[in-house]
Amino acid sequence: MAVVYTLLVLFLAVFVAGFILLVMGAINFDFSNSEIPPGVNQPVKLRIIHVMLISRAVVGKILENIGICSQVSFVRYMQGRKTLGVDPKLFIKDLWFEKVPVRIYQPKVPSASQRRGVMYFHGGGWVFGSLETHEKLCRFIARESESVVVSVGYRLAPEHKYPAAYEDCLNATVHFMKNMEHYGVDPANIIVCGDSAGGNLAAAVSQTLAGRSDLPKLRAQILIYPGLQALDFNLPSYQQNRGVPLLFRERAAFYMLQYLNGNASNLEEVLEGSHIPIDIKLNYRKWVSPDNIPEKFKVRGYKPHVLLDCTTEVYETVKRFCEPNLCPLLAEDAVVHQLPESFILTCEYDVLRDDGLLYKKRLEDNGVRVTWYHLEDGFHGIINSFDSDWLSFSSGKRGLDNIV
Repeated sequence: MAVVYTLLVLFLAVFVAGFILLVMGAINFDFSNSEIPPGVNQPVKLRIIHVMLISRAVVGKILENIGICSQVSFVRYMQGRKTLGVDPKLFIKDLWFEKVPVRIYQPKVPSASQRRGVMYFHGGGWVFGSLETHEKLCRFIARESESVVVSVGYRLAPEHKYPAAYEDCLNATVHFMKNMEHYGVDPANIIVCGDSAGGNLAAAVSQTLAGRSDLPKLRAQILIYPGLQALDFNLPSYQQNRGVPLLFRERAAFYMLQYLNGNASNLEEVLEGSHIPIDIKLNYRKWVSPDNIPEKFKVRGYKPHVLLDCTTEVYETVKRFCEPNLCPLLAEDAVVHQLPESFILTCEYDVLRDDGLLYKKRLEDNGVRVTWYHLEDGFHGIINSFDSDWLSFSSGKRGLDNIV
């Protein structure tokens, strides 16, 4: 018995020591590759959040290495642990729309007229995020705008590859539009909304519905720091913010590949731009180009990137990056000009900033009315921090107030 006890203590000691070394090693490595620009408000808070996220990932990796669970499942579990109680101002119900789990938030206060309906697609790089991670956000939007909000729990990568997430969001939206009378929603006032990967999904769904004559027209699309293309990971914002938490340049490309095919073996080619043939890149250059980014966004150390060609083998694995349902920035003008009024939020210190700026230009060039809100001191993921107790950022609340 004493021997077993001694072995157990020894195992725990080694585990804890290894954990501390791993965490410190990961943090040191990540810190050496990270940078919090002076323009970010409350940089210490951002650093703390960053450390917490790294630590969670390291623990997940340890658990994966010793065979308890995968790193991805551990991070997802930790993300979804917090549950909120009853909301005195909202009816909240979990349902299924066409085999897709959704959570509906309906204001309790009586309304003299039909309400607007908001389909919300959460962020998380198509790999993370859930109904739980965006619970506070959806409650806030429903309460403050007195709207019916439908949060969509779409399937995640890498288990479910493209187009699974897009199809779930589209099917849930179509179901809602066909049954909106059950929720007291005005058919002329339905909005799609999403942050990060969810912004990508909202843009793709909006483009698909623009061509549907059998459904009401969307009233608007709200895109919160969306990722909208995978042709060029060397745009000014990708270069300037490559190491700014909470989304590094390399991770943005990694998540895109996870969504595409659940495999990141071509990550280096995607980052350097040798994954798409030059003739195809030149064809899309009218839409995806640093030339379309206002000069004021290039002053923070941007260097033009040399166009590289790619092998047929690499292109075959990633050619679906040219599909608008995956990269909405590549949709034809005939589709873009049919899109509804749009709200785009971008953050200065975000690798995805220029995706939003390029889409803003495309929409405006096609006569679509755009409201653009730019957080000069914002970073990727800041909206979710609007109500995180002592780790809250006033910019996140300001951005969310503008969305409302």
